[in-house]
Amino acid sequence: MRTRVIKIGNSQGLRIPKPILEQTGIMDDVEIEVEKNQIIIRPVKNAREGWDAAFKKMSEQGDDELLIDDSIANAWDEDEWQW
Repeated sequence: MRTRVIKIGNSQGLRIPKPILEQTGIMDDVEIEVEKNQIIIRPVKNAREGWDAAFKKMSEQGDDELLIDDSIANAWDEDEWQW
């Protein structure tokens, strides 16, 4: 598919057809980079994407217990810290 570079204010831009946006999952923000003389545009992924499913799986497997390491306690913990 061909498209034209258009003037947008002091910049230039591309009109990306809706079917291409839908196919790539691009809805809002994107990341843009140049690699080997090509412009690569990809959707920005949520940094915590998939965490809910991972936590659920951990819970189902009983792998979500609180880790307590008593070996790192020190005198400050005993004398200064108040709960």
